[in-house]
Amino acid sequence: MTVRGFHAPAETPADRTRVKICGVRDVGTAAVCAEAGVDFVGLVFVRRSPRCVETAEAEGVTRALHAFGLHAPVPVGLFCDHAVEDVRAIAAAAGLTTVQLHGRESAAEVAALADAGLTVWKAVPFDADGVRRWAGVRGLAALLVDAPPPARGGVTGGHGVRFDWQALAGVDRGGLPPLWLAGGLTPENVAGAIGIVRPFGVDVSSGVESAKGVKDAAKVRAFVGAAGSVAG
Repeated sequence: MTVRGFHAPAETPADRTRVKICGVRDVGTAAVCAEAGVDFVGLVFVRRSPRCVETAEAEGVTRALHAFGLHAPVPVGLFCDHAVEDVRAIAAAAGLTTVQLHGRESAAEVAALADAGLTVWKAVPFDADGVRRWAGVRGLAALLVDAPPPARGGVTGGHGVRFDWQALAGVDRGGLPPLWLAGGLTPENVAGAIGIVRPFGVDVSSGVESAKGVKDAAKVRAFVGAAGSVAG
């Protein structure tokens, strides 16, 4: 698979803020992300989400991404309160090695998935004490901090709602894995958010869409450019 105008980027600088585009649902969008220099793409397996994909669709995306070689975006499967066995089975069927947990999963479940050979990220709604609870958790490769859902029982993530970035910047990161920032990010505000929080990476979904669940190629490129404009 080739994309017109695609050039594999040079070795990723250690101090560059990584970019993840979440809610990718098809090969064409994944190709846009690869062309733009995105580092990770999120594939949602949460039924309540308008961005949910079937396992076969996700497998098609992961297979297509392999054509971009060493610099292809890494696919990440998003799950919410799935059983460990279900996460493992879906990840295997979809060709995923990285999973992101968006629900009430425990430290023990994180460790169990890591022991099964998966790279495990945990997404949490922002709360200073809640963030700190994940310090030192075995097997946790990344912690993604998002805005709380706007309503009880709402689907986590993808709402385009931001939270207090200054408050997150003040949280002690000792013992925490690399920190990702999500929630309300757009091409217009991501550089400022990075300047405040200094996260390892930034995660966006609705902020680069033309309609719910539909990624806009120009916005994806603008987001990557803005994120990359901040000096390390």
